Amino acid sequence: MNLKNWEVTIMAVLFSTINSSLYSQNGAGKLLTRDQVELKYTWNLGDIYSSVDLWEKDFQWINENIPAYKEFEGKIGNSAKDLLAVIIFDESISIRLVRLHLYASCSKDLDLSNSDNLARFDRINQLESKISVASSYIVPELLSIPKEKIEKYIEETTELKIYKHEIENLFRIKEHTLPKEQEEILALSGEVNQVPENAFSVFTNAEMKFPSIKDSSGNVIQLSAGRYSKAMYSTNRAFRIEAYKSYNQSYIDFRNTLATLFNGEIKTHIFYSKARKFNSSREASMNNSNIPVSVYDNLVQSVNDNLEPLHRWVRIRKKVLGLPEIHPYDVYVTLFPAVKKEYSYDKATEIVKDALKPLGTDYIKNLSTAFDNRWVDVCETKGKMSGAYSSGASYGIHPFVLLNWNYQLEDVFTLAHEMGHNMHSFYTEQNQPFPYVGYSTFIAEVASTCNEALLLDYLIDHATMKEEKLALLEKYISNIVTTFYRQVMFAEFEQVTHAKAENGEALSAEALSQLFKDIVQKYWGPDMVVDEEEACTWARIPHFYYNFYVYQYATSFAASQILAQKIKKEKQPAIDKYLRFLKAGNSDYPINILREAGVDMTSPEPIISTIKRMDALLDEMEKLLAEK
Repeated sequence: MNLKNWEVTIMAVLFSTINSSLYSQNGAGKLLTRDQVELKYTWNLGDIYSSVDLWEKDFQWINENIPAYKEFEGKIGNSAKDLLAVIIFDESISIRLVRLHLYASCSKDLDLSNSDNLARFDRINQLESKISVASSYIVPELLSIPKEKIEKYIEETTELKIYKHEIENLFRIKEHTLPKEQEEILALSGEVNQVPENAFSVFTNAEMKFPSIKDSSGNVIQLSAGRYSKAMYSTNRAFRIEAYKSYNQSYIDFRNTLATLFNGEIKTHIFYSKARKFNSSREASMNNSNIPVSVYDNLVQSVNDNLEPLHRWVRIRKKVLGLPEIHPYDVYVTLFPAVKKEYSYDKATEIVKDALKPLGTDYIKNLSTAFDNRWVDVCETKGKMSGAYSSGASYGIHPFVLLNWNYQLEDVFTLAHEMGHNMHSFYTEQNQPFPYVGYSTFIAEVASTCNEALLLDYLIDHATMKEEKLALLEKYISNIVTTFYRQVMFAEFEQVTHAKAENGEALSAEALSQLFKDIVQKYWGPDMVVDEEEACTWARIPHFYYNFYVYQYATSFAASQILAQKIKKEKQPAIDKYLRFLKAGNSDYPINILREAGVDMTSPEPIISTIKRMDALLDEMEKLLAEK
């Protein structure tokens, strides 16, 4: 938008898992429909709008008021009063727009085949584009005024002091802000910008047809994203192989279409970076949060220099599983199948609350409010968005969490993860004025992975048997693999593909698959056999449509491990710092906010610390395995 840098952060979990049980399917093995799910396991979208008519009323109000933007044009610099007037008017539009978008987005994701929901979401995108065009003069006009004059307005007017950091940030990126006419052109391209991601989402979630196969019990099931993920955890290797090859073949069959969409996304990034005079699309993406490109480079290089723990993990898995060779479909199945537990959603909420008690009574009280008031949509249903996410911070409305429940331990961690996002958004919304109610994606994964770390420590502390402790150590290592190493692998793929495209190189489906295969081989090491299906995995990763998002999983994970240990060791002083972190929103640059919490991400230390932790966990596991 304009002065308001609002983002709805989508935190899809790559390995959400779905159980063939009451929550996910009926007796015929088909996905449940919405009306078959108990109400308490569904979102109450009435907390946003109690009826579609009220949504339409706000939509109409915004539409009717868009022309009023013209009344402020050319007047912003006349006085502090005029500057404040345009900001307040713009906020009145933006607050309603956030609410409209949240309702339309959540409704759409509950049933991606519902044409009314899709149409409503499309209308919101069009409305946002109209607002972007109508308001596109604001930032260029503001930046044409001498900075000293604006600073004087802020000092003289109490109401403007709230916007000091936001306006200072605009002047920071002044060289990348274009003249009014050119900003209007960029604003007009807003809807086009969303086409690759929207098309990918609808195509892969609602229109792609996945085959039916027999599960490990001989039942015929139709594959879905959730069921595929569950299959990768199955101890039946033949079933894993069949699910792996069958599911990924659907992406291989459409790899040219998916390569076209992926190229469209990359070209969109390149277009905007060139238009705004950045050296690269990566720099353009990171500049928004004032993150130096060196942070990204340091992450990728530090991990490339320390791949041995991941290679060692592959060797351990191969040995414990007793395999002559190991493939990608062997990396998620547990090494300790004797440890079998199922977790209902209700039981998981109690475990998560107990595990997060180190965060203090206020945090647990707010967490309970979320669980008790339908902030979470639990079950996989027909047409529902796969994976899991938290809707992010809005204004005056609590955030929502989407799950696809599977009764597995992995689901308990997904719940803790997404409730970390949820509470981060909730605390921000409760403590920040509208301009700062969101938070940068650079710190978006800290709260979620901190929750996971506390949950893991809790479960390890309560483990009573050697096998159970081994299984939890395996989970800890797997967290580092999936949220740290794997995300850096994806980040390197993004880095290389964008660089190649910026150099004019063609990115065909074959070229993308070969590049991805080479990177996968490098990360997993010489013991891993990288199959054709794995080479095409790039085609099904939604995060590649989020514009250099994935590296922040790894940086956030590294930061969260340090914070979790501080909270446990230092107790209240560290809790107070952490809660201030959760409340900070966008009131400062994310690197500064994280540094205040106790972690410096401009240093390689958090990255190296995480890698050392991986090695230590592998040592502990091998020691236990050696015991008779």
